[in-house]
Amino acid sequence: MKKLIIGALVAALILFIWQFVSWGLVNLHKAEQQYTPNQDKIMEMLSENLTEGEYFLPTYPPGSSQEEIAGMAENAMGKPWATINYHPVFEMSMGMNMARGFIIDLLSALLLCWVLLKFRELNFSSVLFSCIAVGLIGYFTITYLNHIWFSGNTIGYLIDAVVGFGLVGLWLGFYLPEKQNA
Repeated sequence: MKKLIIGALVAALILFIWQFVSWGLVNLHKAEQQYTPNQDKIMEMLSENLTEGEYFLPTYPPGSSQEEIAGMAENAMGKPWATINYHPVFEMSMGMNMARGFIIDLLSALLLCWVLLKFRELNFSSVLFSCIAVGLIGYFTITYLNHIWFSGNTIGYLIDAVVGFGLVGLWLGFYLPEKQNA
């Protein structure tokens, strides 16, 4: 239990620090937060036409028939489209967001350590590559799958998956096998 808790706490801290470096210091995700000089006009138009929610444009109204859906899709081909995540009020609670982020990192690290400690044989390379595999599984099944359908920029997330979980794998690969028989 001790190795699970210590391993997970340090792994969560590593993930948390990497995320700060990735989003803040290096800004790997800048392509997802591009500036437009028309932002005031766009926000005004959105606030007049949307309520809070996530939107995919163009799409069909609820209750549309299969023929109407097919017609809308055919009509939309080759034309502009957008995804919008709209909130009517900008609120930033950096402290709460960071706390929630660390809690998610800790839960993820606890689950990862729990799985790794179930391995019959635990060595540095099996831990390192398993951690990178977990990061890539998350990237492929969530971020990249969304990219397939919605064409978002995912390079920052791929780097996060490999580097973040690679750093965790380095730590856990050193710590868990060495402490396994203690």
